[in-house]
Amino acid sequence: MTFADRIIAFNTSLSFEGKLPAGIRVMNPFQNNKEIVGIMTAFYKKFYDDHQPRQIIFGINPGRLGSGSTGVPFTDTQRMATVGLEIKGFKTHEPSSVFIYDLIKAYGGPEKFYKKFYITSICPLGFTAVKGEKEVNYNYYDSAALTKAATPLILSAMATQLAWPVSRQICYCMGTGKNAAFLQGLNQQHHFFEHMVPLEHPRFVMQYKSKTKDEYIKKYLDAFREYDKL
Repeated sequence: MTFADRIIAFNTSLSFEGKLPAGIRVMNPFQNNKEIVGIMTAFYKKFYDDHQPRQIIFGINPGRLGSGSTGVPFTDTQRMATVGLEIKGFKTHEPSSVFIYDLIKAYGGPEKFYKKFYITSICPLGFTAVKGEKEVNYNYYDSAALTKAATPLILSAMATQLAWPVSRQICYCMGTGKNAAFLQGLNQQHHFFEHMVPLEHPRFVMQYKSKTKDEYIKKYLDAFREYDKL
């Protein structure tokens, strides 16, 4: 199986078996919308249809406007169009994906970036909460009850992905707060990676530090260069 085949099989087999806290819904884009499976498949066949080993970059969990709409982390419909995969019928804009694609451009472009890195999420399925009449993103760490319910899925997903040709020497974590703390705790317990590098989450940068976005892109690039030979 190529790297793409592994990702596609993994994504399409995802399911949540835990008991969700009241008011929380699971978001599984691969079961909720069949079109997303086709979009996701086209993307990974374009950039990952090989046996090249990669380094892992972890996000938090899928959001409604990013991978919730495309099946690919940190990639909205507008960013899909920039890599030649136009999605007709709906459009999404995810600020985090803007940061990531600016990072990808600075690194040398999609082909070079995706040949080296695999972006995934600590929790491969997303969650939403209903506030009034509005449905909003909800992270796996936003409540202790959800974290507990999601941990078996997280551990299973980690075991599956670490069986692929990925580096066990280094991983990068988007989010220097709760996401990094949770992954650090898992890593201390299970020894998944030798090194873990926390970096500011793209949403944090775009929401609070957009004027200095280039500094954060440089921080990512510097981290990649530091561990480039691992």
